[in-house]
Amino acid sequence: VQLQASGGGLVQPGGSLRLSCVDSASTGYSIGWFRQAPGKEREGVACISNVDGTADYADSVKGRFTISRDQAKNTVYLQMNSLKPEDTANYYCATLMRWGSGYCDMSEYDARGQGTQVTVSS
Repeated sequence: VQLQASGGGLVQPGGSLRLSCVDSASTGYSIGWFRQAPGKEREGVACISNVDGTADYADSVKGRFTISRDQAKNTVYLQMNSLKPEDTANYYCATLMRWGSGYCDMSEYDARGQGTQVTVSS
């Protein structure tokens, strides 16, 4: 599995970023976005099922983040709007262990790629 995340950067509170995750090995696995800030535990942010496109989100990002996929490009996106300082973290994508029709499970992942840093600060 070769996953590459990109699109991070420095943004002011209230701003937006779009992260991309390319599955260069074309595994067909469902993908999730995770984040980890220094001194904090890993958090599953969003996931999307490859079966039917069902998405799930952490409560902390619901209504602000949107996950989507372009299967032709083997790419999963994370559109992040209304960013807050507490969204600052290293974001990475990973293949999920469990997914199916109508669900995806962010509780654990199989393989991850290198992350991209998101910093929300004025």
